[in-house]
Amino acid sequence: MKYPRTTKRYCPNCRSHQIHNVTLYKQGKRRALSWSDRQVERKKRGYGSFPKEIFHKNAKINKKSTPILECSECGKKQYAKSYRVKRLELQEV
Repeated sequence: MKYPRTTKRYCPNCRSHQIHNVTLYKQGKRRALSWSDRQVERKKRGYGSFPKEIFHKNAKINKKSTPILECSECGKKQYAKSYRVKRLELQEV
């Protein structure tokens, strides 16, 4: 899917329509000592298996891509509607 790199949208902070720069959301680095990771490590200790069975039937083929809109005036960021597509391509208009 092709998506514009700049778009004119309503900015709730400026309370008017402004030009927004579009980037794609990327997941941050996971914390190694997060609570859930520590629980999994504790469950795995003592035997060589995984604590829960691994789900092998993948129902969804595509992940959702979330565009992030950044206002050119105030710099505030907001999420746009997510799309479930194989590839979301940002292009110049």
